[in-house]
Amino acid sequence: MATETTPLPLEQQLSWRLHRLGKLTDAATAAAYANELGLGVAEARALAAIGSFEPLSVNDLAAHAHLDKAQASRAAQMLVERGSAIKAPSETDARAVVLRLSRSGRALHARALRLIDRRNREIMGCLSAAERRQLLALVDRLIAHSAGGCETH
Repeated sequence: MATETTPLPLEQQLSWRLHRLGKLTDAATAAAYANELGLGVAEARALAAIGSFEPLSVNDLAAHAHLDKAQASRAAQMLVERGSAIKAPSETDARAVVLRLSRSGRALHARALRLIDRRNREIMGCLSAAERRQLLALVDRLIAHSAGGCETH
């Protein structure tokens, strides 16, 4: 067991494990986005975020899709060019635009959510229903803690 002065080995660190899990699942998820939706990862994440939180500015899109601003801007432009998203003037800032899904974008968004749900079920397939609920609750606590709002138990 590690102490304050003896850190855990790298492969036992949470951040290392989370990154490894992400890397192990990224390739299959990227392939599913490409094969089933015709989208790259950034575009699929942007589509999911716009459909879930619209209307979104590019800055808000970047935050919700976990992309940097340049990636979010490129992904949004690609979705606009393919007719899946629409740029509209912001109701609160005359200089800004917001993104919404088009009719075809809504259909693609529904397909994307089904794909995301399936991928999550596949990733957590070795866990029981109770373990999945517990894992997700613990991850939510870690997110809240990292965002500065978690109580310790």
